[in-house]
Amino acid sequence: MADGFEKALEVPVDFVKDGSAFVRKCTKPSQKEYVQIIKAVGAGFIAMGVIGYGIKLVHIPIRYLIV
Repeated sequence: MADGFEKALEVPVDFVKDGSAFVRKCTKPSQKEYVQIIKAVGAGFIAMGVIGYGIKLVHIPIRYLIV
């Protein structure tokens, strides 16, 4: 019975050890990396907005032609 309890306790302990090792290896991004991330996300937002607007711009006249 104690063997089963040890095995059940082994998984969370290993998870916590791996998680804490991962967090110790992580570093905060530098200001240069942070600015790059902001630019990439901003470009993605703008691209998705332009694509969505283009689709809507094409879709509205087609919808009124069909109806």
